[in-house]
Amino acid sequence: MADQLSRVFAALADPTRRDMVARLAEADHTVNDLAAPYDVSLQAVSKHLKVLEDAGLVTRTREAQRRPVHLEAEVFDLMTKWIERYRRQAEERYSRLDAVLARMQDDDGDTAATTAQQQEGTAS
Repeated sequence: MADQLSRVFAALADPTRRDMVARLAEADHTVNDLAAPYDVSLQAVSKHLKVLEDAGLVTRTREAQRRPVHLEAEVFDLMTKWIERYRRQAEERYSRLDAVLARMQDDDGDTAATTAQQQEGTAS
């Protein structure tokens, strides 16, 4: 799992590949379609697609003369689970910190009330 996760994050580290993934999220495209907005060769686009394929993010199929590239959305579940685990841990830490700060405020409030009562008793 970690190896595939590393490949996925490495593949998405490149802005061109992230853009390709975003476009593939909308619809399947051919290599020519994917290459259109970039000022790079078809060979460069194919290399980007190879990295995305190796990470399991895309597959290429054959439909008659077309060879559409398809986004494999299931791989995002792997990323989401990994991210979610650390998000939950961070939220738990923040909740514990909130509880500590609330106790500190309560303790400060109790101390201030006790001091005020003591001062009233001394003033009488």
